[in-house]
Amino acid sequence: MYNIAWGCLGVADPQWFYRLSGLPLSNSPQIFATLGMVLGLYGLLYLEVAIWPERGWSIAAVGLSGKVLGPLGLAWLIVTGVWPVSTVVIVITNDLVWWVPFTWYLFDGWSDFLATSGLDRRK
Repeated sequence: MYNIAWGCLGVADPQWFYRLSGLPLSNSPQIFATLGMVLGLYGLLYLEVAIWPERGWSIAAVGLSGKVLGPLGLAWLIVTGVWPVSTVVIVITNDLVWWVPFTWYLFDGWSDFLATSGLDRRK
């Protein structure tokens, strides 16, 4: 539900992040609105994982990958001076808080994923 709400906010007000972080308003807010749409769609996939946890391992693996790569990209923008440190709020709320639950889910579901995917070579 978090991602769906975040996505709706990004679509409805694509300048909110720029105002919050002190960045100049974007000349192309439709890029952030598109990001909001994608994050909202991820939310639908995460909802599917919540409903059918036994078949959501791949979705969660892709989700965690994005939640690790996003902060790395932002770190690069901050280190190179393209974006200010104030933009870190986006990865705290959208990425870092989810590392533990996603990792826990993936670790816990690894053996089930192998068994149902046909990748388990121990048989």
